[in-house]
Amino acid sequence: SKSKQITRLNPLLRMGSFLTEKEGIEELKEFTDYSQTLEQWEKRREIIKQGILQGAGLSPMPSKNTLNIIHGRKRTYEDYSVENMALETAPGFYLYANLYRPVTGDDKKAAILSPHGHFIEGRLREDQQLRCITLAKMGAVVLSYSMVGYGESGENGWPHNLYNTLTLQLWNSIRALDYIISLTDVDKERVAVTGASGGGTQTFLLTAVDDRIKVSAPSIMVSAHFFGGCIGESGMPVHQSLTHKTGNVEIAALAAPRPLLLTSDGSDWTRNTPNVEYPFIQRIYKLYGVEENVENVHLAKEKHNYGPSKRQAMYAFFIKHLKLDVRKLRKPDGLIDESDAVVETPEDLMVKERPKYYALPLDPILKIR
Repeated sequence: SKSKQITRLNPLLRMGSFLTEKEGIEELKEFTDYSQTLEQWEKRREIIKQGILQGAGLSPMPSKNTLNIIHGRKRTYEDYSVENMALETAPGFYLYANLYRPVTGDDKKAAILSPHGHFIEGRLREDQQLRCITLAKMGAVVLSYSMVGYGESGENGWPHNLYNTLTLQLWNSIRALDYIISLTDVDKERVAVTGASGGGTQTFLLTAVDDRIKVSAPSIMVSAHFFGGCIGESGMPVHQSLTHKTGNVEIAALAAPRPLLLTSDGSDWTRNTPNVEYPFIQRIYKLYGVEENVENVHLAKEKHNYGPSKRQAMYAFFIKHLKLDVRKLRKPDGLIDESDAVVETPEDLMVKERPKYYALPLDPILKIR
C-alpha cells in the first residue's frame, strides 16, 4: 500500500495499519508501564505533546499573522444563521469554512469546531450540516472547516497529499480556534471540537496540543493499531521520533482531565474500543480522579460514518458538558430533533469571494516563521 511505501522511506512514520491488532494491545501494555502514577503520566504527556509539535514542524510555534477574513454570503433562518467565510491562516493561505450561529440570546455561547474526515464533499455534506445546524440551534457558535485540498481549497489547486498536509491542517485547526474564541459572545471555558475519521484525527491532535479546547469528541478514529491511512494524519513523525514513541490512544488520552467522548463501531479499526482503547484511557482519567469525564458509545452494528446514532451520542455529551439549550429540540424519546434543519447545496456553502493571491502549494508554513 502507499502508506507502507512511505513508511519504508521514513522508518519513523507509523502509517495505516502499522501494527496488528495483537501488537497494538501489547504496545498499550508497554505504554501502561510508563504511566503508573499521575506524576509519571504528566511527564509522559509533555513528551508526547512535544513529539507531536516537533514531528508536525510546529515547534517552535510559527508566528501568527492577522486572521484576515473574507466574509461571504450569509443566510438567516428561523433560529440560526450560516455564513460562508475564508480565514487567512498564513500569508496567502486560506482556510474555507462556514460559521453557524444562533440568532437569539445575548448570553455567552459555547463554541464548537467541526473538522471533517475523508468523506465525499467534506464539510459540504449533509451529515456535517445537520450536526452544525443542530448545535447552533442549541445555542452554540459552530465553525465547520475544510481539510486542505477539499472544497474551495481543492478548486484553487491545492492537493490533499502534500508532504506537510498534517502540518497545514493542525495549523488550520489552531488558527480556527484562535478565530472562534476571539468572538465577543463566545465563552472561552466552553469550547469543544468534534469530527469523524480524519476529522477525528484532527480532533484529538488539536485537543492534545491546545489546552484551550475544553471538551473533545473524536469519532470512529482512536485505535491502538491503526494510525490513519492518509498522509494528512500520519505522514509526518508525530507518533515516533528519536526521543518518543506513541500511538493515537495515548494522544487521545492527552485530553485528560477534560471531558472526552469516544464513539466507535463494529466495522472499522475502532471495533475493539470497549475492550482495548477505552480501558487504557479510563485508567488515565482515574489517575486524575475524574473517570466520569470520559465515555465510550460503541455501536457494534454500525459502519464508518458520523451517522445519526453517533451524532446523538455527541449531542448528549455536549449538552452535559457545554450546558447547551435543548428545550426546543428534545423529543419525547429523549433524542434530539434534526428534522427542521435547512440542508443547503454544496454550492450554497462555498465561498465565491475568493482571494486573488494564493501561496504556492510548496511549504507555506515557512512563509510565516
